[in-house]
Amino acid sequence: MLRPEPLPRTVRLLLLARTVNRLGAFSLPFLTALICADHGASLTTAGLVSAAFGLATIPSRLVGGRLADRVGRRTTIVLGLCGCAVAQLAIAGSGSLTWVVASAILLGLAFELYEPPSQAIIGESVPERQRVRAFSLFSAALALGGMGAGLLAAVVGRWDLRWLFVIDAATCLACALLIRLALPHDRPARPGADPGDTLVRPLRDRALVGVLATGTAYALIHQQTVMTLPLALTRQGLPAADAGLLFTAAAATTVLAQPLIQLPRVRRLGTPLALSLAHLLLAAGLTGYALARTLPALLAAAVVWSLGDLLVMGRVYALVTDLAPPGGSGRYLAVFGTSWGVAATLAPVLGTQLLARAGATASWSTMAVLCLLLAALHLRATPRPPGHQHAAEAIHPRVPGTAQ
Repeated sequence: MLRPEPLPRTVRLLLLARTVNRLGAFSLPFLTALICADHGASLTTAGLVSAAFGLATIPSRLVGGRLADRVGRRTTIVLGLCGCAVAQLAIAGSGSLTWVVASAILLGLAFELYEPPSQAIIGESVPERQRVRAFSLFSAALALGGMGAGLLAAVVGRWDLRWLFVIDAATCLACALLIRLALPHDRPARPGADPGDTLVRPLRDRALVGVLATGTAYALIHQQTVMTLPLALTRQGLPAADAGLLFTAAAATTVLAQPLIQLPRVRRLGTPLALSLAHLLLAAGLTGYALARTLPALLAAAVVWSLGDLLVMGRVYALVTDLAPPGGSGRYLAVFGTSWGVAATLAPVLGTQLLARAGATASWSTMAVLCLLLAALHLRATPRPPGHQHAAEAIHPRVPGTAQ
């Protein structure tokens, strides 16, 4: 088997920067726990604050795409990371619930600014034959950083949850500095310079709208799992900080299980069948969360969940890219990315309400049933992109990669 071609220096630096940033990026799942513990807020209030954050991420991603074209990729990434650091430090130093709410909204407005320019840099810096591999490695960088972040959260969270936000802010600033010093200077496009801009209308593409709908449902389940896990653990008599260990197990699985998606049988699966299988694994993992009563059992469930997550993320971003017309992949990915903002808005409210009214077991069971429904829906409604065979071949190189 031939060694894969080396990625451009720009992409490798971006991967390194995102690993550094991800190392401290496990404060957000503990936002609701911090609000309840330090400010005496109810689950409902904590959920609404997290929902306000999620709502703010929707314009954040769209503005990030616009700024990337107007002022440049590097500048937009640095702006977003510095904005996140300021907001996280404000949350850590907050003395009132009002200040936490304002800081959470500020964090949401800055949180997604760097995603569109980061994806654009990858798409523009590598040839088409390397694009799937590059996006996979970009996600692998997040998972690798997440492994250390989960352990950090488990240790620091037992001491004081506020320090998680301080550490997250520090890694954002370190990432911003690395991007600022290492990436090439921006060359933003002049207004009106893109003649195809008026021809790309992502929301008029029925195939993309369908993928956006199922992707939003998946993101809602994913975000609910992340947001409510610390609170669910306390309901089961375990420390909220143990969520950090589960997050670490999930991240380790997405990295170590990467060879599984390179198996010939897996690569030959059509996109609808692969996504259906992925959601069956997600349902199995969530069922494990519902039934588990000990940390080892929860860790096993996290591994199963992560295998499904690995299959979903790798396939869905390749699918969206294949659906995009020439020159429109950035806008297609930006529109698809709003699914995470919608999910981040709804998940805290739905998750905390379900947890408060029905308990942890019913909450996990409900999400497992939704995954089963999505598994059936993918078999009937998900398009099989014409670029599937090319994407499968691009996954073949022996380079670790995953999607998050």
